[in-house]
Order: sequence, then structure tokens, then C-alpha cells
Amino acid sequence: MKFILIHRIPGRARLRSERRFGLCTAQALADALDALEGMEGVRVNPRTGSVLLLYREETVLERACLLLNGARCEAEKPVLAPSGREEGRPGLFPFFRYLFLRPLLPMAVNMVTAFSGALPFLRRCAASLSRGRLDVDALDGAAIAISLLRRDFRTVGLLTLLLGFGDALERYTQKKSLENLASHLALQADKVWVRRDGEDMLIPFSELRKTDLVAVRAGSAVPVDGVVAEGTASVNESSMTGEPLGVMRAQGASVYAGTVVEAGEIYVRPTSIGKDTRMQQIVRFIENSEQMKAGIQGRFETLADRAVPFTFGLAALVWLFTRNLTRAASVLLVDYSCALRLATPLAILAAMNEGVKHKVMVKGGRFLEALSSVDTVVFDKTGTLTQSRPEVARVIPAGGYEEDEVLRLSACLEEHFPHPVARAVVHGAERRNLRHAEEHTEVEYVVAHGIASQWKGKRVLLGSRHYISQDEKVDVSPMEEHIAELSREGYSLLYLAVDGKIAGIIAMEDPLRPESPALVRHLREMGVSHVLMLTGDDVRTASAVADRLGITEFRAQVLPEDKARVVRELKESGSTVLMLGDGINDSPALSTADVGVTLRDGADLAREVADVVLMGGSLKELVTALELGRGAMARIRFNFMVTMALNSAFLFGGLTGVLQPGLSAVLHNLTTLGVSLNAMRPALPRRK
Repeated sequence: MKFILIHRIPGRARLRSERRFGLCTAQALADALDALEGMEGVRVNPRTGSVLLLYREETVLERACLLLNGARCEAEKPVLAPSGREEGRPGLFPFFRYLFLRPLLPMAVNMVTAFSGALPFLRRCAASLSRGRLDVDALDGAAIAISLLRRDFRTVGLLTLLLGFGDALERYTQKKSLENLASHLALQADKVWVRRDGEDMLIPFSELRKTDLVAVRAGSAVPVDGVVAEGTASVNESSMTGEPLGVMRAQGASVYAGTVVEAGEIYVRPTSIGKDTRMQQIVRFIENSEQMKAGIQGRFETLADRAVPFTFGLAALVWLFTRNLTRAASVLLVDYSCALRLATPLAILAAMNEGVKHKVMVKGGRFLEALSSVDTVVFDKTGTLTQSRPEVARVIPAGGYEEDEVLRLSACLEEHFPHPVARAVVHGAERRNLRHAEEHTEVEYVVAHGIASQWKGKRVLLGSRHYISQDEKVDVSPMEEHIAELSREGYSLLYLAVDGKIAGIIAMEDPLRPESPALVRHLREMGVSHVLMLTGDDVRTASAVADRLGITEFRAQVLPEDKARVVRELKESGSTVLMLGDGINDSPALSTADVGVTLRDGADLAREVADVVLMGGSLKELVTALELGRGAMARIRFNFMVTMALNSAFLFGGLTGVLQPGLSAVLHNLTTLGVSLNAMRPALPRRK
């Protein structure tokens, strides 16, 4: 068994065997490769004969090649077959040889050719039978064996030709679909400019070190994650954030691999290289997401496998009653599995690929299936239905405190956290030119409650009313009149307490996203029966926001465990629940929901646990995600019905003797090809 190198970038390589192998071999290969020092990840796929390696240094790849082949892997790019096409891509030469050369060759040559072509299929048949499995390999091998016994070498040649073409088609289409999906995000960099010893030089990407300064000029992609050490540039980050406009990046700012410098020049100090960059982590996740099979895919595959013994039994009955091996072979050549096993994952991969093009990243097939059946949508308010950049509208101090003092102390605490509300408080202080030196001790963040610290020997608390009043027992009644007025106006309130007493209130203006009301209406038009808003605000503020959105049901003053509990209760009632949130405190609910969705600018933890990420930053993409799931599942169900109907017709043709083995194989392969092409069509409806 020989492996060839078909794809390689720094830290990542894919090899493929010339033939497929079993699960035992795959496990042995994975264990042996994973034991190599410096190997960080191994994925072996016995169905395609593929081995994916993630490693720290290029010497690890050399050792892996020695282990697999006993020789160095010298290919730097996909290996090309003699015809110049990509390895694994189905070609037409075998058909030309069968149609035009075979009739001119002596019978002995055609016999040898037929036997040699049949051997791989006979070996796979024997392997399946030895494991006690009646699967598609057993079906194919039995049909070929019958034709050999009948000395029908022409049919043997046609069968091996069509089955081989089908295998090549399956490997190629899945490979290309997966590669196309990853290519929308992948960064390919062979060489980079760096500054060493005061001089700029071009070096291979594999030789890049974290001590180098990477030079990136206008029109070039940033090849690493890092921090700008010198220069200023406008950087287009649409590949990472979906935002089409360039942003200015100067000394001290972070930049990410895959983004592009539109104007200017910067020198970047790398923090992550190659496989460690955010972009490559996304690519690896997308590649591995093929493992997240949709439940419908597993059900169809199980159904197809169960049909194989039935086909064997039917062929046996045909032979018993007719004593006609040709009819029995025709029955054996019709199976339901090939089309279902190929078309279903292709439809999922195509839909995921289409989603990436429309700024919707779905992390697996089972989440597409869940999107198709969503009937309940739960929104977190802050940062999702409202804009992710709230602003400080008013500051109301309590007796003994000044406005600036309340805002300065709040900003001093909030600057340690990335939540939109925290950023708004810090920006509010900056707009007033308030300096907030580090005068407090270590800050304690209580998720979805607030912040606690020590300041000049006093305990300082900042957070929601629930946290200040109920958890910490601070009396807020001295400011009740202000609280009522601000709540009626729809402001979100932050409470500051010092040494057990209320010190002031910060009123946050959290304007709605422009698309939020229209989204709620669109969801109802799509048949989403239940729309619910969750918020940590008090009831009056929550009610004011819900009225503006057209949402009839909301829950106020909820905690993270409350959000997860609400989602769990909805699921237990039989609903398929989609949760949309963007903060750390939304993560438990995102994990609990059937589909967790977050936005591009959500917290890192939210993006990690979410099943769908709206990369364009607009709530309109939620509609796209739902349409994508519905379209993909509709396509899969249609392909299933077509596959069952046509193959049943071919089976009947074989039973009655209308279809000969060769014609059965042709029609069966055409069906597989047809549903596969249909699976790869766009799943989203055409926009008017």
C-alpha cells in the first residue's frame, strides 16, 4: 500500500493511498503516526484512503512518510496523473479503451484484462464476507463473480469500468467539495517578506520564526496572526469579520492571517504562525465538520445497508426459480446505498460551502438538519437584538458622589472585560477625558451578575440590580425615583455600590439593530411559532424593548442558568430551539439549544460553543441560515425519493429480464451521478 502527498501547507499535509483499507488498518496507522514526536493531530479516513497530518515541524512529515512508505515524500503540491489532471479525478480514457480498443484486442488479452480489473472488487467482496457483512462491496463482487463464471468477459469489463468510475467519482466529488469549502477561508502562503538585521528579505514560509518582523504591503495578505510593530495601514478584515470596509491598524494593534492590507505598510510581530492562526483553526474545523453527520444521513445510510441482504435474497430467489444467472446478476447490480451515501454528504457539504459564501458558517451537517426544523427562536437582547456598541446616556450619582467619579470608577473596573457594555462604559469615560488609574485590587467577574473588587480599602460592586440588590443586599431605594424614570424610557441600568451603599447609576442607551423588527416579522412569516427575548434588564426596560420589536413574550432579570433552563424547558416541551446570543453569559444556553447561533463580534467563548456563526454581523443572516437548512434537507429528501423510485424500477427490470447486468450497472451509475449533481446545486432560494 503506497501513499502519495496530494496537499501540503506549513504544519498540515494530506496523503492518500492508492487503494482503500479497513478500519483495523486505519486504527493501526493512526496509532503509529500519532506516536511520532511532534505530531499534533492525525485523521485517517478508510473510505477514501486519506491521511490528514497536523505537525509542528517539517521533519515530522518526513518521518511520517518514512513510516508509511519507507521513502521521502517529495511532492510540494497535488500530484498530477500522467494526463495532467489532478490525482483521483475521473477520466474518460477507460471508456475510450473499453469502446474502441477492447474489440481490436485478442480474446486472451481481454480475459487477462477482465480478471485483473475484477480482482480489487473480488478482494473487497471477500473481505466483507469474511467479516460477516453483506454490504455494497459484497453485492458488486458477487455480480462480477457470476459474470466470470459465465465467461462473460465483456460484461465483467463493463462492470469493473463503471464501478471503478463510480469510486473515483465519489472520492473526487467529496474531496473537491470539502476543499472548496475550506478554500474560502484558507490562507496559502509559500514565501513571506521579513526584516532581519535591518534588511528586508524574501524567505520560505516554513522558515518563518516568531522573532521575525513580517513586512506586509498594500495589496498583500497578512500571513500570520500578530501585533503591528511598525507602520500604519488600512486592513480589510472581511475574511475574518465580514466587514467590507478597511480598518486602520497601527503600532500595538492586532492583525490576523488572511486579512488584506489595502493601503499603507506594516511590520508585524507574529504571535501565531501556520496551523496556529485563527484562520487555519477555522479551516481545520470546517474540514473536521464532515464528521458532524446529520441524523438524516445516518438514517438513510442505515436504511440502504439494510436493503443489501434483501437484494441478495431476491437474487437468490430469482436464480432458484429461473436458473438464470444473468437475471440474478442484474438484481445484484442494483443497490440503493451508493447514491444515498454519496448524495447526502455532498448536499450537506454543498450547503455548508454555500453558507460560507453568504457569511453563514455552519459547523456540521446535524446543525443544518436542526435549522430545517426550528420552530422556536430565543434571543438574548443585549448585543444581538440591540446594537453591539451601546453607549453611556446618563450618569446619576448618589448622595456624596460626583458624576465623573461614578463613571471613572466604573470604567476602571470594566476595562478588564470585552463585553459590549463594558466597552461602552470605558468609551464613555474616554469621551469625558476621565483618567482611571489602576487603584483597585484584582477584579472578580461573576458571570451575568457583575464585577467585584477592592478600591482604597472598600468593596466595590458594579452590575445589574439583581446582583447589587438581591445577591449583595445593597439598598437601592434612595435612587428608586431615578430608577423608575430611566426604566420607563427604556434604558438599561448599571448599578455601582461602594462599601455596601449605592453610589450611582449608569443609564446605557442600547439602540436596536435596524434589522431587528423586520427579522422578527420575517421569522413569523417563515412559520416560527415562538419568539422569545431574554434579558438581564428589569421588567420595565425589557417590556419597552419588546414592544418596539413586536415580541410578545420576554423574560427579564434572567441569569445564565435561567437562560439555559428556559431553553431546556422549551426543548422538553417538544420544540426545536434556536438560541441567538453573543456574550460569555449566553454560552450555557447556546450549548443547551438544538442550534446555538452567535454573531461575528460575539465573545470568543460564544463563537467557540455556537453551532452557527453569522460572519457578516447582520441578523438578516439568521434568515439565510434557516433557509439554508430547509433547502438542504428538502434536497436530501428529494434525492432519497428519486433514488428509491428509480432503483426499484431497475430492480424490477432485472427481475423480469428486461435489463441485462451491463445496462443495470449503467442506469444505476447514471442515477448516482444525477442525484449527486442535484445535491450540489444551490440550496438557497433565488433572490428577487
